[in-house]
Amino acid sequence: MAHNHDHKEAHSGTHSHSHSHSHTHAVSASLAGSKAFIIGIGLNLAYVLAEFIVGLWIHSLALLTDAGHNLSDVASLGLSLMAFRLAKRQATESYTYGYKKSTILAALTNAVFLCIAIGVLGYEAVERFGHPQPVQGGVVAWVAGLGIVVNGLSALLFFKEKNELNAKSAYLHLMADAIVSAGVVLAGVVIYFTNWYWLDTVVSLCVLVVILWSTWSLLTDSIRLSMDAVPKNIDLAKVREEMLEVPGVLTASHIHIWALSTTENALTAHITIETPSDRAAIIASVKHNLQHCNIQHATIEVDEASSPILDNCIP
Repeated sequence: MAHNHDHKEAHSGTHSHSHSHSHTHAVSASLAGSKAFIIGIGLNLAYVLAEFIVGLWIHSLALLTDAGHNLSDVASLGLSLMAFRLAKRQATESYTYGYKKSTILAALTNAVFLCIAIGVLGYEAVERFGHPQPVQGGVVAWVAGLGIVVNGLSALLFFKEKNELNAKSAYLHLMADAIVSAGVVLAGVVIYFTNWYWLDTVVSLCVLVVILWSTWSLLTDSIRLSMDAVPKNIDLAKVREEMLEVPGVLTASHIHIWALSTTENALTAHITIETPSDRAAIIASVKHNLQHCNIQHATIEVDEASSPILDNCIP
């Protein structure tokens, strides 16, 4: 046949070859289920509940927004833990890719939840700005100071693993939260000595801006991945170049790339080769090069250079 398919090779394209490139994902999956994540979630959840209750009690919008900020970390860590565990489950006849995409859905859910929280707290802050309420600055400072301790301890849990992408993200986010809590402590001290109650609202608005800034990219990225767009960390031109660099590959076309999860990507493509006898070696080399482009699962369709189908092939 002119349009020559190798079903065995096409099927094998859905599985990444045994190579050190898969190490990062393996570390991520094991780290997600480690004690660091579980302890970090427990510490932050307990603190969020305490901060939220005290914030309601003393009418401190700064504490409530900081609680929302810390809750974003709890949600992120919790959803990631759940999603990575789902991603490790075996594929089924109904879910042939397994549950990998749950990581993307988890990120999208987290982002939407945070946007709703920003809207509610932002509305309250604007309403209160013209009518500041008395706030116990000393209590604000002590509770926010506890946040520095909790976020600092949580960050230390990930410090020894911070060279791994997911651990590094958690470490930096928790350290940033500690800095935000330090700002709330400062505001509480100033309120205690000056009775500048409006400062509570100003600090809450500043924290909301921080949450919005960190949430916006999460929202847009998760929407992109949910719609099977090419992940932002993958250059389509570079992928094509890597495929064409393999000796024997003449053209690479019909390239489709999408995210299977927040850590794994897939590709289907059509290549034409010069020598049919080198088919298996060429496919293996193409897949190897694609690993360097952060593509773990590739399905390659192959045609021979002498095939008439080339007349309709888009390079």
